[in-house]
Amino acid sequence: MVDEDGYRPNVGLILCNARDQVLWARRCGHDAWQFPQGGIKSHETVEQALFRELWEEVGLRERDVEIIGRTRDWLRYEIPQRYLRRSRNRSFRGQKQIWFLLRLVGDEDRVRLNVSRRPEFDDWRWVEYWAPVTDIIDFKRDVYRRALSELEALLRDPDGD
Repeated sequence: MVDEDGYRPNVGLILCNARDQVLWARRCGHDAWQFPQGGIKSHETVEQALFRELWEEVGLRERDVEIIGRTRDWLRYEIPQRYLRRSRNRSFRGQKQIWFLLRLVGDEDRVRLNVSRRPEFDDWRWVEYWAPVTDIIDFKRDVYRRALSELEALLRDPDGD
């Protein structure tokens, strides 16, 4: 599903632990690390997509996390031509994402990358909150910076007071 501007609706997941470190996952077969993310299906709400992707990509259920917050608006990035898959949809430009900040409330041993038939990730680790901005591929960097900036204050003041 691509919107009229060429962006695919998507959710991004920033999962943190009790020390405010974030889960950083390596894509299968690549030396490329990123936050879990995935498309929103036409019949899903943003929250339903969040919990589906949380399960499919990191093996966690709703009971394993607490939602701390989400970005107010869609954050967009364009995918460079060299990374675009061949597709009949020539209007596709990139992703528009709502980012969620989650806290792991269960045990980290519950993180499993192999619950889906085609896992996205083959390794994960905890990293400092801002580390992903310098490690992510360049075309996603601004979206990561904007999502982390908007959500950071919620770590210190989860009620928004």
